Amino acid sequence: MTLENISANKSFGGWHKQYSHHSATLNCNMRFAIYLPPQAAKGVKVPVLYWLSGLTCSDENFMQKAGAQRMAAELGIAIVAPDTSPRGEGVSDDPQGSYDFGLGAGFYINATQAPWNRHYRMYDYVVKELPELVENNFQVSQQRAISGHSMGGHGALMIALRNPERFTSVSAFSPITNPVNCPWGKKAFTGYLGNNQDDWKQYDSSELLKQATKQVPALVDQGSKDDFLTEQLKPEMLQAAAKHSGYPLELRMQEGYDHSYYFIASFIEEHLRFHARHFEA
Repeated sequence: MTLENISANKSFGGWHKQYSHHSATLNCNMRFAIYLPPQAAKGVKVPVLYWLSGLTCSDENFMQKAGAQRMAAELGIAIVAPDTSPRGEGVSDDPQGSYDFGLGAGFYINATQAPWNRHYRMYDYVVKELPELVENNFQVSQQRAISGHSMGGHGALMIALRNPERFTSVSAFSPITNPVNCPWGKKAFTGYLGNNQDDWKQYDSSELLKQATKQVPALVDQGSKDDFLTEQLKPEMLQAAAKHSGYPLELRMQEGYDHSYYFIASFIEEHLRFHARHFEA
């Protein structure tokens, strides 16, 4: 598979780079960003944190706003940030132009409904194609963690819970924890998966957590002043599911913080250190 390097910036002794490639999974060209810490240039295969962004975002939001590179360089962790959906000519978008469905809103699931099933298979892309591409082309190990924000927090938790053998740890900021029961999730799942709500549950972190038999260390931070807290995010549902199954979830309510990248930047160092501890285990 051919990778095209479209940008490169040195940062804290390592390199932030953007690449494009043709995705066989998504049937379109895709872009992702990777931060390679200085250890990777010295022949060390470094572990990887996959970061999944939220609605309307791309690979650029986290890399430019979170301030993660300094700590990633110190800890020797690569960060890979894919786009939030397929894009490009011929990729379907919501004809109404809404922000929460279509381009920028892939929800990290495999769509089954036309026309979305031709391109919108972000679950397979994140779980299979992208890690294989990264591990075959960069100085990284097969130790993987996953994290994300909002829609990406939903994706990170759901993917880790469904693939506990592939990830050493998972964390999330302001995740959509129970998409089968919130407006964002109902709209996306109806469009991508159809009306059978039993099909939705395989992509719902609260539903998965209730039944989890294998455990991936999990850290969730939620801001108490998040405008989406009650209607869309519902952290209490995730907490209840963890209690039901005895899952060792650490869910922290951070007083006064909202849904923005100011919140993420405030706690990203703690999340990176959390993942680093489990990489070393």
